[in-house]
Amino acid sequence: MTAPPGLIGRTVGDVLVRQPKTSPVDISVDQARACFADDHVHMLLLTEAGRLIGTLVRTDLPADLDGTGLALPHSRMTGRTVPADMPAEQARRLLMARGQRRLAVVDDGGAILGLLCLKRRLTGFCGDADVAARAAERSAQPM
Repeated sequence: MTAPPGLIGRTVGDVLVRQPKTSPVDISVDQARACFADDHVHMLLLTEAGRLIGTLVRTDLPADLDGTGLALPHSRMTGRTVPADMPAEQARRLLMARGQRRLAVVDDGGAILGLLCLKRRLTGFCGDADVAARAAERSAQPM
């Protein structure tokens, strides 16, 4: 399998979203569910003082959970983070093998560096410009 040309010689640090939206560690289950109401949100990054403490995806929050409780105990880190120096193509293949599209990018000390977002076509990653363009489109749409 050949790497897409835009990923050759690049690392995760070269292709990540550098300013991902984060949520505080004290977010409730109901607040987390409200975030997932936006179909562009695939993973919540629970942070404290710039460190990633946990990640949440929709399936981490079963329907029978008390919405007033904290979401953090239902989060996890294992299998949801990568280092910035990982080759971008290796990360793309990892995501495809797992059936995932998002991974948090952290440094050795656990500081959040960004979010790796695999595009729907699975051939590359969304960057800051892509995220900004989608946000501008949404804000320009009449409600």
